[in-house]
Amino acid sequence: MSEPTRRPPSGAATLRADKTAAIAEAVLDELAEHGYGRLSMEAVAKRAGVGKSALYRRWPSKQRMVIAVVSEPTVALADPPDTGSLRGDVLAALHAVADWLTHPRFSRILPDLIAEAQRDDELRRALALRIGEPRRARMIGVLDRAVERGELPPDLDRELALDLLGGLVYWRVSARGAALEPGYFERAADMALRALDARPRRA
Repeated sequence: MSEPTRRPPSGAATLRADKTAAIAEAVLDELAEHGYGRLSMEAVAKRAGVGKSALYRRWPSKQRMVIAVVSEPTVALADPPDTGSLRGDVLAALHAVADWLTHPRFSRILPDLIAEAQRDDELRRALALRIGEPRRARMIGVLDRAVERGELPPDLDRELALDLLGGLVYWRVSARGAALEPGYFERAADMALRALDARPRRA
């Protein structure tokens, strides 16, 4: 006698993509409006039109939920195109950082998360692991391509170079609140290339 076909338990939950997207939007809105410290699972669930159980089926805690939701678009924004030249890649990277820091929601979310991370070591480590390191890894590829083309020296200090490139726009936009006037990106890129000891591409 053949064994009867087994069916999934009737209580097994399927994570619907549309609900996940609604929750993610609610998380970003709550973060932008109220900050990480005041964000609650109850408020996110209410805004998303779901029960709290829908949140906990996806993430075990508030921190894991926030990091997952924020990291996905944040890391995606760190993918500069391969323009074929170091200057072109640096310009694209500077624009990408500016787009991230001036985004209507992220311009409020990121400073708040950075401030919270100074008081919460677990949050700081999570931000570094899920956002900082993946974004830096993408820029390492830009520097490696430039070394291969002969535009940067092989002994380039990549960690210091990443700090320089990321810090230019971050300091101006987030720390100083200064405007990105016409010509700023070109001037910043040219100064960065001089600091990195860039040279013409090998023939």
